[in-house]
Amino acid sequence: MEAGVRRRRPVEGYFLALSMWAFAIVAIAVGVQRWLPPLASEHGAGIDRMLNYLLVTVGAFFVTGHVVLGYFVWRFGGQERISHRMASARTERRWSLVVVIAMALVAEGGVMVLGLPVWGKLYGAAPAEAITVDLTGEQFAWNVRYPGKDGTFGRTDPKLIYDDNPLGLDSSDPASKDDIVRLSRAFVPVNRPVRIRLRSKDTLHNLFLPNLRVKQDAVPGMTVDFWLLPTQQGEFEIACAELCGFGHFQMRGIFKVVTQQEFDKWLSEESTFAQSGQ
Repeated sequence: MEAGVRRRRPVEGYFLALSMWAFAIVAIAVGVQRWLPPLASEHGAGIDRMLNYLLVTVGAFFVTGHVVLGYFVWRFGGQERISHRMASARTERRWSLVVVIAMALVAEGGVMVLGLPVWGKLYGAAPAEAITVDLTGEQFAWNVRYPGKDGTFGRTDPKLIYDDNPLGLDSSDPASKDDIVRLSRAFVPVNRPVRIRLRSKDTLHNLFLPNLRVKQDAVPGMTVDFWLLPTQQGEFEIACAELCGFGHFQMRGIFKVVTQQEFDKWLSEESTFAQSGQ
């Protein structure tokens, strides 16, 4: 560019950056408050903190990146070519490294600090007073099983699976006689730990309890153990968040959180595997 010629600096870059900045601020403010359903579990507060932290920090990176982009467009957009210094590979590497370090320290570091304690608690050993519920996904329903008064689940065998015995419970095993099996409807007491054994009969499913902040794959051949503490009474949806076939849309159930007295009454009135004629 000849000396004395004034460079043209278009305002498009700043206009774009400021527009995206305003949009991001509004989206963050609205999203942090409204995008999650009402919380109904103890560990969910930690998950909400982690998600909100990610939303704010990544949103800040998004805004900062567009502001910088707008500045470069404004600063160098009127030139016939960008200076050799700005186009050099060394400068590109330097600024790329700054972004990588910032993302690692701020975003990923924050996720580890906030998320790992929640992960360790959710998948750690359940308290001794926890009740255990076996949830087995199949196309296209959730089989809910309780161990009965003996507190022990009966043996299962895939060869014994029939329409009236969806889990293949072995009637010759004494521990299976008092097991309680229900379809797509789970009852648990409020303010008491609930240990969930998650399994799948056929293909990959995903147990999704939005209000309780649970989202876990159910993998054939594996049993995934985790526990949670429901803090609110009510009926919450059990959804499958993994596309598992043509009937995926109807694979839903009810996770009902009741008082301890209501739970004990319901459990005592339910028929066992032996009483069902197996």
